[in-house]
Amino acid sequence: MKRATITFAAFAFLFCFAASVCAEEARSIQLPAPQMEGGKPLMQALKARCTTREYSSEALPPQELSNLLWAACGINRPEKGLRTAPTAMNKQEIDVYVALAGGLYLYDVKAHALTLVAAQDLREATGKQPFVKEAPVNLVFVADYAKMGEGPAEMKDLYSAMDTGYISQNVYLYCASAGLATVARGWVDKDALAKGMNLRPDQKIVLAQTVGYPKK
Repeated sequence: MKRATITFAAFAFLFCFAASVCAEEARSIQLPAPQMEGGKPLMQALKARCTTREYSSEALPPQELSNLLWAACGINRPEKGLRTAPTAMNKQEIDVYVALAGGLYLYDVKAHALTLVAAQDLREATGKQPFVKEAPVNLVFVADYAKMGEGPAEMKDLYSAMDTGYISQNVYLYCASAGLATVARGWVDKDALAKGMNLRPDQKIVLAQTVGYPKK
């Protein structure tokens, strides 16, 4: 009886440990390595670049999401930690949040992974247009003013808007190259969304951008 009790206790401990590990792993999603080949040549992607406001609800596969986020602002020169999109004085102050049906994630650029921020579907909160709640991916570009050091607010506003534009255009070009649909959006209730995202006062939502497959 004593041996059975010990065995059961050990099993219970291992079960609880495994459950806690799985729960911890669910908070971070490691993306597959981005594919560096394929897609349309640059001039063809520029020709195909456009804005779309009708989306399929079909989810993007992990590889597509990986490629998209790396194209947006992933590290392309790992020896220096530099990215596919420039930032003023290399402050790298723009964080990309990814609103999916399964939750809101922060793109961890260095780890090329998604870190869970909120375990709820916040897609509808990322914009006032009706299509945002059905599209599989809504990106939210957030400027972290704490990373920008000292300087007037006007300068930070200008630089963060400029740097967000670079990232957004990278997304546009990737979508054109990969046959995806996208639209950059400024019509957002930023105060309500910032509250839902648990942002600090010195984190400012600059822009949102929807990505998905074109509606058939």
